[in-house]
Amino acid sequence: MLRVYPDYYNEFKCIATKCKHNCCIGWEIDIDPKTAQHYQSSSSALRERFHSCIDFSSDPPHFIPAQDERCPFLNNQNLCDVITHLGEEHLCTICAEHPRFHNELPSRVESGLGMCCEEAARLILSKKEPASFIYEGEDECEDEIIDFRDKVIKLLQNREKHLSDRLQDVVSLCGTSLPHKDLRVWADVFLHLERLDEKWTALLLELKESSELIPLKEFDTYMQGRQAEYEQLCVYLVYRHLANAPDMYEATLRAKFAALSYFLLRNIGAVLYAEKKRFTFEEQVELCRMYSAEVEYSDENLYILLDELE
Repeated sequence: MLRVYPDYYNEFKCIATKCKHNCCIGWEIDIDPKTAQHYQSSSSALRERFHSCIDFSSDPPHFIPAQDERCPFLNNQNLCDVITHLGEEHLCTICAEHPRFHNELPSRVESGLGMCCEEAARLILSKKEPASFIYEGEDECEDEIIDFRDKVIKLLQNREKHLSDRLQDVVSLCGTSLPHKDLRVWADVFLHLERLDEKWTALLLELKESSELIPLKEFDTYMQGRQAEYEQLCVYLVYRHLANAPDMYEATLRAKFAALSYFLLRNIGAVLYAEKKRFTFEEQVELCRMYSAEVEYSDENLYILLDELE
């Protein structure tokens, strides 16, 4: 079995209390069966809290969110009581793995870091050189979709061209084009998706209201030395979402999703730039983190957008 992961994968370290968007807040966290059984039969100091703060009757079991949607084991220092009392080895699979993802394919397992985590986004977007991928083991069979994805990534990393032109090459490789919708229409499409954060809604509304006033050329000049950030974003989206497409047709839609993501985030970046005549790297990290949490981490939202891209 082949294992694949990006070259930055092992560099990730959780920043714990320094994180502005704690992954233990705002999510209903499922617990894998083995860990649930361990928590249910635990005789540790956390025994009573396990029984009062976990819904063991649900399938799968999950932590019952406390006030402000915090995990009930997230203490006042924003540290995990399971870790501090029992050790990391007693975390459930989701908590132990986040923000890592693993796509299990017939002949390989592909791993990566999800951008809904601010530190993962920071690590990915700060990479100056083109991302490369580590292969451990041997590939057992050829795969048309993997070959297509490799071609897409090669086009995205062609630094002889502006990223907009590279994405046009990607869309051309798909044998189609992005639907002809103006920015206001696309903003409406995203506003009709399920949304979690009021800040994301506010950005989309601002994008819609100022669509005809966005200083895109000025922003592109300002970002001329930071094209690698958008390249890393697109390569991340393509790497994560193309390989598990069920067929080539959906693979092309997922490639176009990366192009749409760049189109949207570039324009929102320009809106933010217009306010202060600056757009910092940390603002880029936060924008991409928010987009990841709101859009690509929701299968429902992702498939709605794929339908829009047909």
